[in-house]
Amino acid sequence: MATEEGIVFEMGTPGAGTAWVKTVRSSACAACASRNACHGDGPGEEMTVEAINTANARVGDHIVLSIETTSLLKATFLLYVFPILAMIVGGFLGQAVAVMRGVDPSGVAALGGCLFFGLAFAAIRMAGRHLEKNTRYSPEIIKIRRPRPSAMDIKVLPQTESQHAGAN
Repeated sequence: MATEEGIVFEMGTPGAGTAWVKTVRSSACAACASRNACHGDGPGEEMTVEAINTANARVGDHIVLSIETTSLLKATFLLYVFPILAMIVGGFLGQAVAVMRGVDPSGVAALGGCLFFGLAFAAIRMAGRHLEKNTRYSPEIIKIRRPRPSAMDIKVLPQTESQHAGAN
């Protein structure tokens, strides 16, 4: 199971059992099928993600997010390996068609590879929309690391003379 830590900053849609979490985007996020549900830039940047709230976390809680490793590996294959395989198949098919038609095989092979490469990304986009609805591919809040402090836990300490003097 792949895990990340974050902070709940907003509850999700009422009745949906979700929460919005702020976390730091890692390089593993590129392979996640739920990456379209996240909002952030590149690796190392703060991002937000809607996660299934099975731990009943509340706003301000420090939590641990999890996603199944098998789901992560399937998404990684779909995103990285599938387009390359499609391009190779397109190149071979383009070359075979060119030989049958008696035209330049390298040009048609390149065209076929580019065409299949583009079609692979269209297929990935459609698969991503389908997988987005599957909860197995959604991050899940599995543990609360540190609950948010309640009003009773916050203590106001009196300032000393030296602290007042330093404030001026």
